[in-house]
Amino acid sequence: MSKSTSPSLKKRGGGFKGKRRDKRKSETIATITPVQVGEIDKRVYVRTLGGNRKVRLLHAKTGNMFDSVKKTTSKVTLIKVIKNESNRSYARRNIITKGSVIETSDGNGIVVNRPGQSGQVSLIKLEK
Repeated sequence: MSKSTSPSLKKRGGGFKGKRRDKRKSETIATITPVQVGEIDKRVYVRTLGGNRKVRLLHAKTGNMFDSVKKTTSKVTLIKVIKNESNRSYARRNIITKGSVIETSDGNGIVVNRPGQSGQVSLIKLEK
């Protein structure tokens, strides 16, 4: 059974309210799929409310790094996750989230977007 954000069928005291309507697809809760550093860039397209599409990134090999000193953006290859503030084990498992520090082919960078929501990895180069 899928998780849903639809209104509860229970009363405050525990009794049954009765079924008012069916579940809606827009009320289902998406399962969390962590983005990992991988061999290829793997994306999944998900249909959202109104017929729009959302890109979910599953594995990332490349990212877009912005250098604030030179004011340039370049495409870099991701090597491994050095540090992840959201969870200590994410760094060991190479899981990318917003705020994680990643070692790239052009130096270290910090992730400034949510790659599972936007379908790409955007980084800002860290100064040494």
